[in-house]
Amino acid sequence: MQYRKLGRTGWKVSEISFGAWAIGGTWGDVNDNESLEALNIALDSGVNFFDTADVYGDGRSERLLAKLKKERKEKFYIATKAGRRLDPHTADGYNRKNLSSFVERSLKNLNTDVIDLLQLHCPPTQVFYMPQVFGILDDLVKEGKLIYYGVSVEKVEEALKAIEYPNVQIVQIIFNMFRHRPSEFFFEQAKKKQVGILARVPLASGMLAGKFTKDSKFEKDDHRRFNRHGEDFDKGETFSGVDYDLGLKAVEELKDICPVGITLTQFALRWILMFDAVTCTIPGAKRKNQVEENISSVDLPPLTDETMKKVNAVYEKHIKESVHQYW
Repeated sequence: MQYRKLGRTGWKVSEISFGAWAIGGTWGDVNDNESLEALNIALDSGVNFFDTADVYGDGRSERLLAKLKKERKEKFYIATKAGRRLDPHTADGYNRKNLSSFVERSLKNLNTDVIDLLQLHCPPTQVFYMPQVFGILDDLVKEGKLIYYGVSVEKVEEALKAIEYPNVQIVQIIFNMFRHRPSEFFFEQAKKKQVGILARVPLASGMLAGKFTKDSKFEKDDHRRFNRHGEDFDKGETFSGVDYDLGLKAVEELKDICPVGITLTQFALRWILMFDAVTCTIPGAKRKNQVEENISSVDLPPLTDETMKKVNAVYEKHIKESVHQYW
């Protein structure tokens, strides 16, 4: 495993870390024993950063990580999120009472006295223009409830606004072969301010694993079935906002570019790590074999300039028009 500095925190975190959305829910059937096996394999392989949220399986994902921490002696970091429990999910809900309540619930789920890293969970854009919200987070740090805080965002605009707040340590943003825009300007600004970047949805909800077809079926509780048009949450969270059939077409061209001897999953993750502004990427995994495939991407040689240009050409041809200016 290779490690990179996480912003100004002083932490060094694994380039391939672990996204724990899938082991919580809304990704079809999940088995806690398989999830724990996947978490243990990740830890055995050098992963030391795990990303979760209070709404992933209504706390299920947080509780699994608490179990892992209880059973293992190794030091690792857990980042969780708060805000999406609000119903309705509105900017005025990001107040002291609610945020404090969410933090207390996560502390209980994680079986800890202090949260390593708390992230606002893709709040409405208006929240990024409400300095009092970030003041509340500062107070929670002073109270010893959090060590650090950051944000998870949908839009580049939100990311740029977030790093104006001096104590935002990380920004989590969708960045993958289908979502290039963050690298155009935001990455440079984040590097200047020494803000860590977590590249989320790195495989575009599994699309960039290259295993889907027009006939692929998804279970009723899988967001890849029920949220393709943003029915339950932001459309960009599902297949990175790319139309399913269009995504399949682009994937076929990416397969032709993929270096011999590696999988499309490995290719997609290695592509992200070519950007030095990225601290780590957080692919999800529900099973041991998925973890092993994800982690193996760190051992691959750097991609050539020619290969990088070809990936960009696929994006320009198929994807850019439908996603670039929306997020």
